[in-house]
Order: sequence, then structure tokens, then C-alpha cells
Amino acid sequence: MLVVDPFRDSLIDANVAACELLGGEVQTLAARPFSHFFGAALPLWVSFTDEALNRSPAWSDDLVLLDLSRQPHHVETFAQSLEASGELLLTLIDRDKAEQRRAKADLCRQHRRGHVGWERVEQVFERIERQNQLILGAAGEGIYGLDAEGRTTFVNPAAERILGWSSDDMVGHDAHRMFHHTRADGGHFPVQQCPIHASFSDGQVHRVDDEVFWHKNGEAIPVEYTSTPIFEMGRLVGAVVLFRDIRERKRAEQQLRDALSEVELLKQRLELENQYLQEEIKAELNHREIVGESPAVAQLIRQIALVAPTDANVLISGESGTGKELIARAIHVGSERSGRPLIRVNCAAIPRDLFESEFFGHVKGAFTGAVSDRPGRFELADGGTLFLDEVGEIPLELQSKLLRVLQDQQFERVGDNRTREVDVRVIAATNRELRGMIEEGGFREDLYFRLNVFPIDSVPLRSRIEDVPLLARHFLQRACQKFNKPGVRIPPAQLEILQRYAWPGNIRELENVIERQVIVTQDGRLTFDDLLLAEPSAPRIETLRAGDDGGPLPEQELCRRQRDNAIAALKECAGKVSGQGGAAELLGLKPTTLFSRLKTWGIVPRDYRDEAVLPSGRPTPSPR
Repeated sequence: MLVVDPFRDSLIDANVAACELLGGEVQTLAARPFSHFFGAALPLWVSFTDEALNRSPAWSDDLVLLDLSRQPHHVETFAQSLEASGELLLTLIDRDKAEQRRAKADLCRQHRRGHVGWERVEQVFERIERQNQLILGAAGEGIYGLDAEGRTTFVNPAAERILGWSSDDMVGHDAHRMFHHTRADGGHFPVQQCPIHASFSDGQVHRVDDEVFWHKNGEAIPVEYTSTPIFEMGRLVGAVVLFRDIRERKRAEQQLRDALSEVELLKQRLELENQYLQEEIKAELNHREIVGESPAVAQLIRQIALVAPTDANVLISGESGTGKELIARAIHVGSERSGRPLIRVNCAAIPRDLFESEFFGHVKGAFTGAVSDRPGRFELADGGTLFLDEVGEIPLELQSKLLRVLQDQQFERVGDNRTREVDVRVIAATNRELRGMIEEGGFREDLYFRLNVFPIDSVPLRSRIEDVPLLARHFLQRACQKFNKPGVRIPPAQLEILQRYAWPGNIRELENVIERQVIVTQDGRLTFDDLLLAEPSAPRIETLRAGDDGGPLPEQELCRRQRDNAIAALKECAGKVSGQGGAAELLGLKPTTLFSRLKTWGIVPRDYRDEAVLPSGRPTPSPR
């Protein structure tokens, strides 16, 4: 019996039987809202209280109470309104016990009347049995019973369906040995450690959230279960186990983990892309346009316009400082991939051991220091463009893997066996003569052909000297903004000095010279009178003197002598251009410079492989 205030949703008082039913002392029970004891039956309770308050007394056998351990109790409920206080006096009768008492009372009446009525008793128990079977059959969870020895006593249809064993297979046999013998990791599961069997010894309810039962076909089925001991006359006689197949929940949890992992990878990728973009902005390497009006620049712009809309790989060759990255950016901006990033890789700055990780990424634990998954440059450039600067510096052993990605657009991260697909356009740049490296075994020929689909030569500044005034004014404007020194100008006479200089450092050197003079100028005028004297490695061609009279040489004669001198060097070096003992080293030139001159003169180095010169015919060093 209980006294309840339905308006404050509180328990006022309860007798001992009510406390036992709900599983707690009055103070504990009163501390909770009384509606919490009804769970899903809360709407029935609201309707019942309304009836009791308006048409007292009221009765219902539909209510289900949940005790403090969340165990359900089907009860018959009588309610009497206490009009003075607005409270309800409830009388609760356990429906199952009431059914048993009625059956017992019926038997007693029959016995007292001298009519035992065994047929009716059998009908009563048959009805109870049918009800129990209907309940077991309707349950979606698997349910089976065990005796105190661990042998199966009954199995419901859901358990048969989940485990694959029939009732005939299981009843009378040790359930633990049949389908609970092994842990999820394949290790043996001793029966002494089984929580289900623990119910036989400690008489406690055991709940397990994540274990496996084994299907008849050997499949491991993730389950959660509750093992409840069964007592008869105070003696523990077995247990009933209710279990649920949680494979779908496991799959959903794994999908959620995969989705979260994918989100984390995308987050890392966006962070890295943002980092690369910020680095490039800080480096101020993103020129707005190609500056120049010379025929060489016009030809370069035509080539960019032709190749940019395609997905063809491009190989940009040229000396350092000629703007190879500027060309790569112009190609990217003019392509359909301009909405995705241009990822730059300076191959000369990557340690040899980290090339593969930088290119293709790695998974956690792939090597010492790999504390998390990390995407590589190819993955970051997916859908965009990858610019491989100084491609000639890539180690020979990695070139085959790079070739595979270019051919198949597929790769694996370091330490991973999952093949990933990408859609990347590659633009490569080099200041080295890759043809010579191929002959010396330092670069793969098949990779060269894969990169060199559309070759572009980045012309040195000395070959487009007419662009020097335009470039100088462009760099002057940027330097004035950068150093906050407006009004600085270059006199025409100083522009002529800039045009007379050979610029071995190309456009990068010109930009540095302009910035240096902007910093030191005091009167707003830039002067370069000491430029030629300060750079002895790049003397003016006009001041070179040769011949018996020491007078200046005409341009044609100077070019002829340079050509003859280069041929003599090739003969002495047996056609070898770059590397130790090559013609470039003999003449004191950069290999790229010598290759450029040989190409202009139409000289093929391999034609001189079988020739040699006597020591007396040794060529003279060539001016740079």
C-alpha cells in the first residue's frame, strides 16, 4: 500500500510490502519522482490517476511498475482518492502472485466441497504454460534457462534463430561448452570465469555488455546479456539468461568510428593545405603575371595557353632563378583544376629517408615518430596540381614508385596495404640536364618521358635582356610597397647598366639587386654603377678582348670562338657534358648553360664520344 501525491509526483508513504516490491526504503523511494517507476507505462498512469481523482475508486490491471533495479512488475492497482489532501491511496497486488493465489483458493474451494477438480487444475496450469510459451515465443531477445549444473532446460525461438542450434540440440547439454567456450580474441574461456555460471554460486544478477556467443557454423556473434539466478524454496536451482544480438549495433559503431576517422583525416588535410597556402603567401612567390614583351616571353605565353587547359604533364627546364615556379602557377591557374590547390614539393629540401612519406603519406606506427596518420603531397593535391620542383633530386629508388603513380594514379601510404586513388596533374621543374643524368644512370628514362609530355624551356634573363626595364620597374614597385619607400625611381642611364649585365642569377638576382638598392638609397634614385665590378663572375661580353691586337671582338667572331671552344672541350671529354671531368667543368660553366648553348648551336654531344684531343689542343675556359 502507498500514499501518493499525483500533483507533486511524489511518494508520501509506503508499507513494507510496497518497499519490497519497489526494492528500496521509503526515504530512497520518496527521493525520486513517482512517475519514474512506470517507464513506458507512464501514459497509463496519468490516465489512471485522472480516473481515480474524478471517479474514485479506480482499478486497473494494465500498469507495470519498475523497481530500482529496473525490473518490471505487472500489478493490479486499486486507487482511493483522499479528498481532503488530494492524495491517492494505492493498493498494489502482484498480478502473477494474485493469479497463483486465485488458483490456490479455487483448489481449496474445490477440495472443501469434496470435488478436487483435477481436470480444472490441469487446465489452469496448461493456461499458465501456454501464456509462458507465448511470452517466450514473442520475445525478440534470446532466452534460455539453465539448471544448477549448467545444463540447458529451455530455449526460446529467438535464441534458436540467433545461435543456429535447435532446442533439441541444446536442452540437456552444457550451454557454456556449446556456444560460450571461447573469447572474442580466440582465447579459451574457462567456465570458472563465466559470469553466467557465477550466478549459480553468488546468487547475483550479472550483466555483460560485450562478449561473444558462437554460432553453430563457427561465427562469433557479439552479444550483451543478463544472467538472473532462479530460487526455489530459498534454494538456488538455476538461472535464466536473456541475451541480445548486437552485430548491427557493432556495425553502426564501426561505421561511426570510420566516419569520425574520415572527418579527422579531412580536417588534417584541410589544415595541411591551409598551411601550404600560408607558407606560399609568406614566401611571396605567387607573382600575379608574367612580366615581359620579348619574343621569348611571347613564345612562353603561347605555350602556357596551349597546355594549361589540358591535363598533360609538363616539364619546365631552365637555370635557377628564371621563374619556373611562376610558369607552373600560370599553367595551374589556366587549367580546370584552378579551384583545387597547387601543392609544391621542393625535392631538393626533403631528406632522403622521408621522400616516400612526404610523397605518399604514412599510417600511425609505420616508423619511429609516426604518431598519427598523415596524408602525403599526392593525396593533398587530389583534384589539383602537384608541382615537383628540382625533380632531378628525387632518389633513383623512389622514381619507380613515382612512375607508378603517374601511370595508374594509385599509391599506398607507408605502412598501409590499402590502395588509394588520386586525380593529380604533375608539373615538374629542373635546373639539371636530365638527359645527361639518364646517360649516367641517375634518372630513369621512362620517368623522364612520362614527365616530359609537354616540355617548356624557362629562358634565362640574358636571352631576354630587352625585358630587363619592365622587370626592374615591376620589382621596384613591389620593393617600394614592401619597404614603405614611395617615390623611388630608376634613371634611364641606370637601366642601361642593368641591360649590360649578364645576370648569372637570372630574375631572382635582378629582384634582389633592386630590393638591396631600394633599402640603401637616400635620394630616391637607384644607382647600379658598381654592379658590373661587384660581380666578377659575370663580365660584360662587350669588354671581352681576344686576338693579337687586344681590340674588341665582333659579336659574330666571339660566338664563333665560343662555339669552337665548346667543340674542343667536347672532343677532349669524349662528348661528356656534365659531372666530374665533363666539358662544363672544363670550361667553368654550369651544365645547364652549356647544354643551352649547344642546343642553340645545333651541336649534339654524343657525336664526339669517340673523338679526343691532344693536350696541346686543350680548350680555354669560356666566359660565363
